[in-house]
Amino acid sequence: MRSMDVGAEFKGKKITVMGLGLLGGVGDIKFLAESGADIIATDLKSEEDAKASVEILQKFSNVRFMLGRHELADFRGRDLIIKAPGSPIDSPFILEARKEGTPITMWAALFAGFAREVGATIVGVTGTRGKTTVTEMLVAILRAASKDVIEGGNVQGTSLLSHLASVTSETIVVLELDSWKLQGFGEARLSPHIAVFTTFYADHMNYYKNDMGAYLADKANIFLNQTKSDTLVLGKQCAPTIIEKYSERIEANTIVADELKLPDTWTLQMPGLHNRYNAALALAAARALGIADSVSRAAIESFRGVPGRLELVREVNGVKVYNDTTSTTPEATLAALSALGNVGHRKSYNLILILGGADKGLDMSALIARLPETKRVILLAGTGTDQLVSKSDFDTNEIFDTLAAAVADAFAHAEEGDIILLSPAFASFGMFKNEYDRGEQFNKIVTVV
Repeated sequence: MRSMDVGAEFKGKKITVMGLGLLGGVGDIKFLAESGADIIATDLKSEEDAKASVEILQKFSNVRFMLGRHELADFRGRDLIIKAPGSPIDSPFILEARKEGTPITMWAALFAGFAREVGATIVGVTGTRGKTTVTEMLVAILRAASKDVIEGGNVQGTSLLSHLASVTSETIVVLELDSWKLQGFGEARLSPHIAVFTTFYADHMNYYKNDMGAYLADKANIFLNQTKSDTLVLGKQCAPTIIEKYSERIEANTIVADELKLPDTWTLQMPGLHNRYNAALALAAARALGIADSVSRAAIESFRGVPGRLELVREVNGVKVYNDTTSTTPEATLAALSALGNVGHRKSYNLILILGGADKGLDMSALIARLPETKRVILLAGTGTDQLVSKSDFDTNEIFDTLAAAVADAFAHAEEGDIILLSPAFASFGMFKNEYDRGEQFNKIVTVV
């Protein structure tokens, strides 16, 4: 079982990292620095905003920072450019590197390429909604089957590259891949051996300039470089769109799954039909990896969910409190409303909803239509909230500038049997660092109520 001499791969290489990032980027930069790479870390964030990242990395003399702006000179004469998720693929700085023929990649693709060289099996999970839950379910199944598993993607505070030394041909790498990370796979002409595509809805339209085709094109990199020996698992919701657009370019063995493919006798600890849908996709991927259904069932039935995804935080005086902070689209919040609307045979009007945040250019009409069914809507300040209010005629109540004030208002209006649900439907930027910060703050607040 061959493993990799990781340090030798990066020692002395001139690498520019575009975007420090919060989800693993700093850890990967630290790993490259320890390997002896010559690094320029450039980010549009100010020195104050990047302070936490800089404090971790400033001890390395081979890391130079360019903060508050990018400079073309930092993209010339380099051996490798690593683009952080969300950085524009057509930025003048990336174009400058392309002009020089410099390889451009992203963290997940860089790791996956090296792991494939050793013979590891790569599993990728994408989709607008459900990818984190499917990823975590599949990891739980593989660990229950005693497989050597490495998990990566949207996992805070982790470094994928640091795992390379332990990767062997027996390793199964499970990566959660958003559209931005998949840009890196497209650059590398690389796709996972097993690809799972959960759902496809409008998202990040501010980044994609309302072009759903461009959004899908990035996500399609999860299967476009698969071969006939690979497997593509499609969720039924997105399968028609993908097959219509890409059928002639799909070479992998294709499986379509939804909640009906999960045996009726299997019971989940998480509410909602959408979680049975997620479980069916995880089961299909596990089968493709040769895992017995008995192992998958035990793991799925004991799976308690992912923090921040319809997470039951606590119950206070008969009021259940759920944290669904990662619902950053209207479809996600609609799924949460459907999942909890009949919890304990209660109607949705027993539900107090906290939502709002930064605009992503998404259509909110379906969500607006459902809001009158709730007992109370509590709004968090943000550009998306302003758009929501301008397009709706429901009683918006007060818009809160702090999460603590919003939670206090929710408890002030809650009675025994009610549900308080944080399911924002918008991005977190402005009031919070990211959705994880929003969820962590919410849990801390409700824990002391």
